[in-house]
Amino acid sequence: AGMTDIILSENRDGVLVVTFNRPEKRNAINTEMWVTLRETFRNAAEDNEVNCILLCGAGESFCAGVDLASFGEADAGEEHPFESAARAVVEFDKPLVAAVQGVAVGGGATVLFHADIVYVGESLRMRLPFASLGLVPEWGSSYMLQANIGAQRAAELFYTAEWIDADKAHNVGIAADILPDADLFDHAMAKAREIAQWPVNSLREIKRSLRLHHLDSIDAAIKAEQAGMERQAGSPENIEAITAFMEKRQPDFRKL
Repeated sequence: AGMTDIILSENRDGVLVVTFNRPEKRNAINTEMWVTLRETFRNAAEDNEVNCILLCGAGESFCAGVDLASFGEADAGEEHPFESAARAVVEFDKPLVAAVQGVAVGGGATVLFHADIVYVGESLRMRLPFASLGLVPEWGSSYMLQANIGAQRAAELFYTAEWIDADKAHNVGIAADILPDADLFDHAMAKAREIAQWPVNSLREIKRSLRLHHLDSIDAAIKAEQAGMERQAGSPENIEAITAFMEKRQPDFRKL
């Protein structure tokens, strides 16, 4: 897939529909997708014809997170496109609505904590797998999730790395509403259109009012996460987790 079709974007009357479009990989995000995501969000922020973004995933899943096969591609010392893409989403200054079905794991979950409104399908299977991989959260999620749903609820999801179904996502406050999968996109689109009817500058100012006081904390969280990731990536527990995954067995962290 080329740059244009790995992430689709289409302006529908002021709603920019942005779709992760790699369904054969459950929309796992590779380097090319990070770059496209970054450019899409940066351009949408500048474009006065875009009043709102609706983020969704093609096929049966929203996004299976980072494509591990591609993560080694960036040159050491350079900022990985993940980091600049994450920042472009964090700094997007208009409403962001997400429609999420099936698998939403890792970056496919943490991106949602920066959405203003999240609608989920009944098939949702969300997970914050960082502890199980011997890693730490990313995308400022260590701050944003607890800001959104409260410290204890966020702690439970991060520390257990449990699978989160649609009911749990709704009950803890990650999701605004649950829809049958067949109705999910239309419902989210209707809400996005309801938002997009209003003046773009008013929407910008409201978003700034809602987000500005979070940005310093998000920045601090991202720095703390990156420092933790440097300590943990390639650590014995991280290697054991990945080896166990490849060998289709349970990891044994006790032996380390």
